[in-house]
Amino acid sequence: MWDAYQEVVRKYSPISLQAERKLIALAQEGHQDSRDELLLRHVGFVIFRLHRKVFRREHLRRYGEDLLSETIPLMLGKIDSYDLAYRDQSGRPKPVRFVSYIWKDTRGRAHHRFAERAITRRREREPPRRGLDRLALKRFRLDPFSR
Repeated sequence: MWDAYQEVVRKYSPISLQAERKLIALAQEGHQDSRDELLLRHVGFVIFRLHRKVFRREHLRRYGEDLLSETIPLMLGKIDSYDLAYRDQSGRPKPVRFVSYIWKDTRGRAHHRFAERAITRRREREPPRRGLDRLALKRFRLDPFSR
């Protein structure tokens, strides 16, 4: 499955922090080539994170490409919101690598996807539990009996 991406990972290896920040600055100015290169340079990182987060190989084979494609819009948004002038609490400039900026969202996306599937499967297997459903509805004030 990941064979198609191996050539991309080999061709677009990680770069220095300075080069990465330059690409981000150009991408934020609207240069599409810089944005594309930045995305391609981080495909390997996303694949690595998916391999680390998704413990069952069958899930990785089944949903891996979907998860990878879901992270592309996430990374595009992170490019736009990346703060090149970030400073620490004492006011000193503190440049942050782009992978540090996106890794929690990448991990969270994979976790959310599998948790959502597990809940759906559980609901399909189990009969509905009225008490819990009413409590959930009451919490969101949708229960007609709670008024």
